[in-house]
Amino acid sequence: MKKLYTTLLAVLIGFSAVAQSSQIKKANRLFNQRAYMDASEEFRLVQDKDQEVLQKLGDSYFYTNRMGNAAETYRSLFLKYNDGSVAPEYSFRFAHSLRATGQDEEADKYFSQYYNSTVDFEEWTAKLDTAVSHTYTTNQVMQNAASSDFGITFMGDRIVFASTRNQDRPIYAWNKKPYLDLYVADIDDEGNLSNIALFNDKINTDTHESSAAFSTDGKTMYFDRTNSRRVKVDWAEVPVATIRIYRAELVDGEWTNIEALPFTSDQYSVEHPTLSEDGSTLYFASDMPGSMGSFDIYSVAINEDGTFGEPVNLGPNVNTAHREQFPYIANDGTLYFTSDGHMGYGNLDVFKSEQTNGTFGEAQNLGNSLNSEFDDFAFVLKEGEEKGYLASNRRGSDNLYAFTREDYTPPILPKDEMEINPETGRRQIAGVGNIYFDFDKATIKSESEPTLNRVAEIMKNYPMLKIEIGSHADARGSDKYNMDLSQRRAESTLEYLVSQGISRDRLVPKGYGEEVPLNDCTRPNMCTAAEYARNRRSEFTEITGSTPYLQDQPEAADDDQN
Repeated sequence: MKKLYTTLLAVLIGFSAVAQSSQIKKANRLFNQRAYMDASEEFRLVQDKDQEVLQKLGDSYFYTNRMGNAAETYRSLFLKYNDGSVAPEYSFRFAHSLRATGQDEEADKYFSQYYNSTVDFEEWTAKLDTAVSHTYTTNQVMQNAASSDFGITFMGDRIVFASTRNQDRPIYAWNKKPYLDLYVADIDDEGNLSNIALFNDKINTDTHESSAAFSTDGKTMYFDRTNSRRVKVDWAEVPVATIRIYRAELVDGEWTNIEALPFTSDQYSVEHPTLSEDGSTLYFASDMPGSMGSFDIYSVAINEDGTFGEPVNLGPNVNTAHREQFPYIANDGTLYFTSDGHMGYGNLDVFKSEQTNGTFGEAQNLGNSLNSEFDDFAFVLKEGEEKGYLASNRRGSDNLYAFTREDYTPPILPKDEMEINPETGRRQIAGVGNIYFDFDKATIKSESEPTLNRVAEIMKNYPMLKIEIGSHADARGSDKYNMDLSQRRAESTLEYLVSQGISRDRLVPKGYGEEVPLNDCTRPNMCTAAEYARNRRSEFTEITGSTPYLQDQPEAADDDQN
């Protein structure tokens, strides 16, 4: 009987191993075909997930914007395989999925690991908050969870955009939605769309069409089209269909002379066209040979006879080792584009690069009034009106958002609100600025509340201001005890300010123990009780660079001077 059970167990284990092997083969086939929705279901059901399965399951979630699942899977990967065998790109994607799910400290850890340098998201956002040139107000245009909509461009007084809403098209295995078509629509003053219709049956086909761009006279059109056949390329295990940019001409009211641009190929993708105002330069994204990373932004000259020059990579101020896509060139020469390689809020963000004498400057993130922790892309301006559109999947699927923008100048904090601390050389709340604690206590005293309320009021008036709460102990007690006590004082001070409506991410509690006394009371039994009490305090110090000050500004010229 024992032999029989042993034999049955061996048979069952064998069947299980064969079944698992078959399931992994099916999942790998789907993954290689970029059918990530189906692949994730197959990988998920694998009982004993090895390194390759965890990597591909995490990627399947990541590529279909299921960031919570992606973060959980990548975490399992790094916990199980912490021997350095996991390739660096998984740290990069894990960090982005962590950022998307609000786990910023852990995201910093994996970004730092990937870049081999310290990444401090809180410090970066504090600096960016004072450097952005505009604030944006966004509004989702259409509540249509069933389709993906993106890639708006202006066509005179109307707009053209890409969408998966045509149910007559084949289903795209990547996201289980129909292939993209171009649509045309009317817009009102608030950016809302109406009279939505398929663009043109000469342009739309059974493959993807997206990302249109039009000449100022409306007679020339550029757009993306995915190749109808798959070919073998060096970087993929199975044949793939790449993307080409096509040009079409409007003749007697019909789009005709539709042809792929001469520098496109079935071996790499060329996508997302945008035209300079004078029509002499086309900008686009491509992973063609010579790119710095996944996709780069390029420009190419359009000659007067309609031929093209050689594509030019815009270089390291714009491009990184990762994705740069969806360029838009404004009439003033500023390039707006999408990237996940420059420091951002998570996944794809919108950046700008200002052009001087034909050279593009350092990429600048447009800030968190426009960008989110998810993919934000396909930015376009209505020139002269400070309005435009972008796409984002911040609510689960790609949707269109209208925006208006205003010039932004950070509020200037008057000099009587802040003063220089002579001990540290840093700015702190001016004047009643410190609060004090009883011996061996971390409890906020009632007499401290007016000072804390004033700190809260100043922080509400100047929303960019970030404060370090530096808390201290007197010299009585051990070094370790006093360090712990001062940290508790900093935390209780923070909690009071949070109770007054101040966001936690604007407050940094830091205990200094007995290290920074305000007098010479550096040992027990050498001072009076009042002298020791002076050191039991919390101070409120500006985190450098979080907001500008009146005394930093150049003095105005004397109006009476001739």
